[in-house]
Amino acid sequence: MDLRQLNTLPEKAKQILKKYPALDSVVFAAGYGQFGSLEEFSYPQIDSLMTVNFTSVAFLTRALLPGLKQKSHADLIFIGSEAALKGSRKGSIYCASKFALRGFTQALREECASSGVRVGLINPGMVKSQFFQELNFAPGEQRCQHLLPEDVAQAVSYILNANPQIVIDEINLNPLHKVVSFKK
Repeated sequence: MDLRQLNTLPEKAKQILKKYPALDSVVFAAGYGQFGSLEEFSYPQIDSLMTVNFTSVAFLTRALLPGLKQKSHADLIFIGSEAALKGSRKGSIYCASKFALRGFTQALREECASSGVRVGLINPGMVKSQFFQELNFAPGEQRCQHLLPEDVAQAVSYILNANPQIVIDEINLNPLHKVVSFKK
């Protein structure tokens, strides 16, 4: 689904629930990165980044949450970013989108506390993935300088397989050595 088409998301969520009535866990992992100083962003670029990285997630969660609250146990897991922990130069809009997601999950966790819905957030550092394909930087090449998608998947599995009576609110993952390589 195209996450930029906000008006279609509630209906898409309804279709998902109809097709998968036993759905009890959702992992929100879509998003993209765009970096530069604020003045380098056009207004549509700001809107698009915030829409895909945050607003679409809020729309889909809003649409799915009533059905998940009817379950005795359900999980909402959001993949954030280390950019939600500290602002960085050339990251004003990207960091804002991830700060918004982090605040959203913290508040949603409180809203869901009296239900069987657990809310968790995973903030990975630099993951060696397609995320960096269009960017002018990437994580270092040595294994200790980047995360792999499998590392994030293990964190998701950890949350899903945790005792149903506990909530893992937030996990921050980083490679042992933080190295940023700039492309020429």
